[in-house]
Amino acid sequence: MSLTEARFHDLVDSTQQALEDIFDDSGLDVDLENSAGVLTVKFDNGTQLIFSRQEPLRQLWLAARSGGIHFDFDEESSKWQCDKSEELLGEILARLVKEQADAELDFDEI
Repeated sequence: MSLTEARFHDLVDSTQQALEDIFDDSGLDVDLENSAGVLTVKFDNGTQLIFSRQEPLRQLWLAARSGGIHFDFDEESSKWQCDKSEELLGEILARLVKEQADAELDFDEI
């Protein structure tokens, strides 16, 4: 079943807020910017993670140093899942933050 526009926006908004909370509580030196539905996480080494909503596809996109990843929301698990590997957003984020910021953060709730 396809997500409604309203549900999609609610899911992305709550995911981006949860991400902001995790980064705020982490103690990492990051700059967070949330503007027009795009959340940018800037690490002190100059690398970034950029989360954007792709409304027509009902996907959450993540741009990282290693490339772009697209996520669909899986209603069964209530988690964002990579549209290619089916890996969860939280698992991918933990790996990317380790690669880009050499930090270990817990994204299990995402």
